[in-house]
Amino acid sequence: MTETSTGQLKTADSAVPPGAAPLDQALPPTADVAWWRLLNRYHWFVFVVSALGWLFDCLDQQIFNLTRNPAMVELLHARPGDAIVKSHGGWVTSIFLVGWASGGLIFGVLGDRIGRAKTMMLTILLYSLFTGLSAFSHGFWDFAAYRFLTGLGVGGEFAVGVALVAEVMPDRARAYALSSLQALSAVGNITAALLTMLFGHLESAGSLGAWGSWRPLFLVGALPALLALLIRRRLKEPERWQAAAQGQVKRKLGSYAELFRDPRWRKHAILGLLLASVGIIGLWGIGFFVAELTRAVLRADFQARGLSGPVLEGKLTFWAGMSFLVLNVGAFFGMYVFGVLTQRFGRRPTFAAAFVLAGLSTAMVFWFMNSLSDLFWMVPLMGFFQLSLFAGYAVYFPELFPTYLRSTGTSFCYNVGRFVAATGPYLLTKLASGVFSGPQYPEPLPWRYSGVTMCLVFALGLVVLPFAPETKGQPLPEEERGIAH
Repeated sequence: MTETSTGQLKTADSAVPPGAAPLDQALPPTADVAWWRLLNRYHWFVFVVSALGWLFDCLDQQIFNLTRNPAMVELLHARPGDAIVKSHGGWVTSIFLVGWASGGLIFGVLGDRIGRAKTMMLTILLYSLFTGLSAFSHGFWDFAAYRFLTGLGVGGEFAVGVALVAEVMPDRARAYALSSLQALSAVGNITAALLTMLFGHLESAGSLGAWGSWRPLFLVGALPALLALLIRRRLKEPERWQAAAQGQVKRKLGSYAELFRDPRWRKHAILGLLLASVGIIGLWGIGFFVAELTRAVLRADFQARGLSGPVLEGKLTFWAGMSFLVLNVGAFFGMYVFGVLTQRFGRRPTFAAAFVLAGLSTAMVFWFMNSLSDLFWMVPLMGFFQLSLFAGYAVYFPELFPTYLRSTGTSFCYNVGRFVAATGPYLLTKLASGVFSGPQYPEPLPWRYSGVTMCLVFALGLVVLPFAPETKGQPLPEEERGIAH
């Protein structure tokens, strides 16, 4: 087996299933077959590597979300229900999001300048290293510093991954491949939830000693660094990017000045930023606090059963993990369905439906969830609609920019959106620990009122959508001799 100059794999093995793409050649884009049969072996390799990079990225994110509360309790020497735990949990989440946004802007430019594959390797190494170091934190500020540095790598991976897949895949398979890549990120989230449940059980049994459950989980988050070795050995740069790097596109690669010089790309960047901000605030400023809501709903019930100390905290950690597991089961299906619907109805109509249903389902969870049985049907619905938006971003943002700005533009939309969204966790926890705090607001009322109030953010997406271009059925934009096509 050998590789061509474009990175496609060739083999002497000629055994190909009837109707499938040859191992080193895709079926014609017009072939009336399922999208995955349009892919050759190298297409699948790129898809799998990119999906794993984003999957492990999401594993890291969810380990943080699920362990934030017990980490704050230990590092601040506080009790689980203290206001300082809520407020500092919001602060460290915002710091993580600022690191995420900063890394996205930095590595987004590098993705256009030095290549998608090299940049992906760097981001995976970065988020793996500092996730592992988070396990050895002694106080709030060193933990927050590790989360910021982890965020640099986490933020950079998304844009280069989707740019790579968008440029390698056949046009008719592109939207399906990108939405599937985003859907597979839910596997990383589910894995984090299962690991949290396992370590919560071990903590309840007293098997983890003084370390508790959150520190070992961060050590597990260091393992994705091994993926960088595979990327370094096998992954090649897309032909589109190679052409741009060799000067066939007479523009500066990876430049925010170039992005904002052209009115078309400037408009796309601003609209993408606003769309991304809605989903990111909705998820990180509301949805991912479902673990805290679950803890608050169940704490009184478990205490009434006589549970206390490490046994109580281990049980709450287990069910917080379960809340994320069912959230991401719903998310997996929501993200894949978004890709299918956007191919049939278009990008804008699918986004509009998702914004409305994400707002309604999130408000339902925060207002009405009262028991374990509610968790198993309400939270998956919220995950289905909230996370479906992120499949939309993966499909839509690469379609807004030309090759020489694709990683830069996608990063701008997704990661400047995180600077805006960094206010979300702060606002939610400020509402929960301040505005809706006091004897008149017993747990879980602070989380209920705060979550429902924050759901107003989804209306912003409906305001922005009429100004966004519809890209269904169009090729990726390029620019030659000043003419976009």
